[in-house]
Amino acid sequence: MGAQQRVFKQKIRSTSSLRKIFKAMELIAASRIQKAIARSQSAGPYANALTRAVSAVASESNVDHVLTTEPESVTRAAVLVIGPDRGFAGAYSANLLREAEELNRLLRGEGKDVALFTVGGKAQNYYTFRDRAIEQAWTGISEMPTPENAREIGQALLQSFNAESAQNGVDEIYIVFTKFVSSVKHDPEYRRLLPLEVVDADEVATGGASAPAKDAATFPLYEFEPSAEAVLDSLLPRYIDSRILSALLSASASEQASRQAAMHTATENADDLIKTYTRLANTARQAEITQELTEIVGGADALAASSAGD
Repeated sequence: MGAQQRVFKQKIRSTSSLRKIFKAMELIAASRIQKAIARSQSAGPYANALTRAVSAVASESNVDHVLTTEPESVTRAAVLVIGPDRGFAGAYSANLLREAEELNRLLRGEGKDVALFTVGGKAQNYYTFRDRAIEQAWTGISEMPTPENAREIGQALLQSFNAESAQNGVDEIYIVFTKFVSSVKHDPEYRRLLPLEVVDADEVATGGASAPAKDAATFPLYEFEPSAEAVLDSLLPRYIDSRILSALLSASASEQASRQAAMHTATENADDLIKTYTRLANTARQAEITQELTEIVGGADALAASSAGD
């Protein structure tokens, strides 16, 4: 077998091995998408009820609470970037980090310092490689986030929010994540968590955009005991946790959908490469056979001519 054929055969074998990996990753991602969507939907009723309760307290009471009051001056903002732990998801990480950088530029343009918090190894590596300080990072939770993970992140952000400026406290908290719309559409976006922007319950359940509560007239009548401020103290941390969990679950579904699409494309590209290498190997084999036949015929002609001369 000629050198060219050996090269093409080796490429076919290596590409076939990669194709098996791509196909397996595609199937795994496809199975995890449905689980991620189901988990996001199951968290919806709690997020709806909690959002309505917080909206009622914030809208129907005149409490001057630190979590709902705009600060006079904002000097430092926390940005939580929710990214993946693994790659092989196409442009998912790049699009998310581009959105995070856009928010960072916007905040710095307003004269605010940015305190970075990250979820996922990709976001952490991105900022570490660029020598950007990270206040706190969480890894290994992007694909299967739990309420405990959301609570831990929420507590860290609230602790930083409640701290004084001299102790590296922050005046605002933003979250950057990828909103899952469908298996073929998932958009990176950022939202402000604190000071509180009350959002519509249905939009919170699906990780939607922040907007004023639309149906305040339908709120049930609440009696706040011992006080509306005490109720806010109790409800708002849970509200933040539910927002973070919703973003984590939406990002998880988006990651799996992106990985499935990327691995499907990689599998198709591998099939095309295998066909191309097979065609080139066959062409090289035909060329070698033609060359061998030409040499045989040429040798026979030379032998015949030599015999006739004798």
